[in-house]
Amino acid sequence: MGPHALAVAVLSVGLFEGSLVGLLGFLVGVGGCIAIYTILNKGTRLAARREAERIIDEARQRADQTLQQAKVDAKEEYLKRREDFERESANTRNELKDLERRLSKREDLLDRKLEEVANKERDLRTKAKEIEQSERTLQAKQAHLDQVLAEQRDTLLRITGMNMDEARELLLKRLDREMEQETAELIEKRLAEAKETADDKARNVIIQAIQRYAAEQTCEGTVSTVEIPSDDMKGRVIGREGRNIRAFEKATGVDVIVDDTPGVIVVSGFDPVRREVARMSMERLIQDGRIHPARIEEIVAETQREVDRQILDVGKKAALQANIHNLHRKELELLGRLHFRTSYGQNVLQHSIEVAYLCQVMADELGLDGTLARRCGLLHDIGKAVDHEVEGSHPQIGAELCKRFNEPAEVIEAITGHHGDLLARFPYTPLVAAADAISASRPGGRRESLERYTRRLEQLEELAVGFNGVRKAYAIQAGREVRVIVDANRLDDKASVKLARDIAKKIEQEMTYPGEVKVTVLREVRAVEYAR
Repeated sequence: MGPHALAVAVLSVGLFEGSLVGLLGFLVGVGGCIAIYTILNKGTRLAARREAERIIDEARQRADQTLQQAKVDAKEEYLKRREDFERESANTRNELKDLERRLSKREDLLDRKLEEVANKERDLRTKAKEIEQSERTLQAKQAHLDQVLAEQRDTLLRITGMNMDEARELLLKRLDREMEQETAELIEKRLAEAKETADDKARNVIIQAIQRYAAEQTCEGTVSTVEIPSDDMKGRVIGREGRNIRAFEKATGVDVIVDDTPGVIVVSGFDPVRREVARMSMERLIQDGRIHPARIEEIVAETQREVDRQILDVGKKAALQANIHNLHRKELELLGRLHFRTSYGQNVLQHSIEVAYLCQVMADELGLDGTLARRCGLLHDIGKAVDHEVEGSHPQIGAELCKRFNEPAEVIEAITGHHGDLLARFPYTPLVAAADAISASRPGGRRESLERYTRRLEQLEELAVGFNGVRKAYAIQAGREVRVIVDANRLDDKASVKLARDIAKKIEQEMTYPGEVKVTVLREVRAVEYAR
């Protein structure tokens, strides 16, 4: 073998050994990598498994806690709904019990009413039988009476020896004598009336004044009510330990009554202006909702100023309505205060305006100064505006006030003497007194007078209906005339004249009335036929 071949062989062997060594190194590196990867993979999986177990444990704990909380919440909700259900069930049972009690009461009431109706029906049947029996008895008695009268008439004619014509003539002579006596009485009555011409003239003037003016009056009391939205507001009105209600009463000068009456609060006081201020202030406080002593004083002060403006406006309107000018501002305020004042249910301001108008009507009829009379009438009760604050009677108070305002002497005397307390020097004083009496006592002016007036009308009608042959009776013209409708088949014209005289006499004997009452008897015969 040559040297070249040997070199090649040696190089080949070296390359092979190097390749083997490299392959072994590669294999060793791959194995190490695999070993390292295996070791690392086992550690990661172990950590992941531990982390997963920890997360699972935490999730289980949270789930247990959530489950426990859900059980607690569900139990509370169950108890709450059970309480609500039991409460609603109790309310429903109570309502059903109340309904059952009301139905039971209503059933008892219906049973009583049915029993009363049955008793009334039995009574009516019994009375109907009694009436039938009475009618049969009356018919029998009437037949017997007719027979007795016929026998007595025959006996009388036989005893007296007169026939029917002679008896009729004797009766007519007797009636003539009675008519002559009544005529003499009538003449004497007319002579007495002639001596009272002045009274008749005054009566006519007053009647004309009444017929030309008659206004309605309003009625008020000494208490006012204020509506509240709920009963809880009563507690806010009273305040803690009653401080709000004490502050309100101190600021307004009235009494506040908070009782069990639902929905209202009562404001009581004899001064009508203070009561009106208190009522308006309470309404505003309830609407505002802020109720405390400082707010109460503020609202009361604002309301007082508003009422003062309202009083002045009302006084101006009253003066304008009565057509009275040049009144002092204080007089206008006093007139406005009369708007809140009542006397026996009659509004004093409306009463004063009515008296002013009546005074003017009567003064014009008598040829006096109607404007001055109207002024006297409007101011005659001005003292009532402050009679709660000043001692003395309202005529004296009013006269003193008008002296300060330089009113004429006629006005001052009319105010002082409109109740007849002094001898009048001016003709306007009796005019004011008469107008004041008319306004106070006329029908509808005051409640008591209205009741007496209605009773007098009823008494007139009852008295007239009590006569035989009268079908209906109507009292008209405020009781100055009664019209009587009679049965034309039972009374003739002459009997109607006698009936009118008998009714007038009975009215004179049994009743008390002003002036005179005219009795008018109406007798009408109607003949009806149909043409076919």
